[in-house]
Amino acid sequence: MTRTLVLTIDRDNDLGIKAGLRGPVIGRKATLSAALRLGLADPEESDTNAILGALHHHDRILDSGEPNDTVEVAILTGDERVGARSDRAIAKQLEEVIAEFQPDCAILVTDGAEDEAVMPILQSRVRIDYVEKIIVRQSKGIEGTFYYIMKAIEDPKWRARLLVPLSVFMMIIGLGMIIPGGGVLIGAMPLFVGLWLLAKGLGAETQFERLIVDMRESAMGGIVSSLLWAFASFASLLAILEVYREIAQASSEMSGFEIGVEAMDSGLQWIVLASLAVAMSMVVLRWRRGTLSGRIFQLVAGGAVIYAFAEASLDVARKIAQGETYELDPGVIYSDWGLVLVTIVVWWMVRTGVRSWSTRQEIQGKFWGV
Repeated sequence: MTRTLVLTIDRDNDLGIKAGLRGPVIGRKATLSAALRLGLADPEESDTNAILGALHHHDRILDSGEPNDTVEVAILTGDERVGARSDRAIAKQLEEVIAEFQPDCAILVTDGAEDEAVMPILQSRVRIDYVEKIIVRQSKGIEGTFYYIMKAIEDPKWRARLLVPLSVFMMIIGLGMIIPGGGVLIGAMPLFVGLWLLAKGLGAETQFERLIVDMRESAMGGIVSSLLWAFASFASLLAILEVYREIAQASSEMSGFEIGVEAMDSGLQWIVLASLAVAMSMVVLRWRRGTLSGRIFQLVAGGAVIYAFAEASLDVARKIAQGETYELDPGVIYSDWGLVLVTIVVWWMVRTGVRSWSTRQEIQGKFWGV
């Protein structure tokens, strides 16, 4: 007794996108229904022919096999973002089919090399005895060639592969003809083609895609934190330069106290921006590590209080240094120190909210950043 499984793979999940079916599809009746639904949704879809080819092999083995032999047919679907995500979905569905049918061997029916890329996944779980590629016969005239080109342009998967290199080459030729002395640019085009072919030959695009994925995954961590620290260093340098510029350009009639006040006021904004960048980098890193606490928000609110107090103090000191009499009038005091009072109230609200939230999380067994 031999248990044979006939498989067909829809790696880019056209069955789910166009026909609304989720894999795995198991059984002759369900597979035939899936082929009909996909064919009605998109008559030009090649996966329909692959599914029908799998049904053909199922019926042929069932008719020519031994009486005790068992045959089953199944469709495995991946994901429209072809790659690791789709292959994991196919592997999971294959395990479901194997657990239900327990096959001794399998036959793979595909419609192209893209589906054959999952062969290592299939062979690691079941023995593949035969692979058949379904190729649809078409007319070979000029109209058929034009039709294939147009369909490739309309397909999102092939559009980037065809149009992007062609557009780049045409842009290079156009710039070479427009720009004076652009012959060098046109002559460099074989160099670009050679580099592109070399990258394709060495598989550099795979490494580049992996680098982009790693950068995207760490974008909220190390890269953003590094950029914030770099900005903080740059802002600190600008604060020093601004203080030095203010001292160098100070009038000889100004006293040392006035020069110091003006210099501190000039560099204060850059110092605040540097401090804020450092605080944000700490928030990003701790959030990524799962150790984010409310203390950092208290520090930011406290920094706002310090900034408002320093700004108000410098304004008052500037008035006194210029010989003005500081009046202890409620309107004057509110105008100079009102922002300080507002930031103190905000700091108190943040402090109270953080303590309340932290206490609630300890009771519920939850923590910041998780």
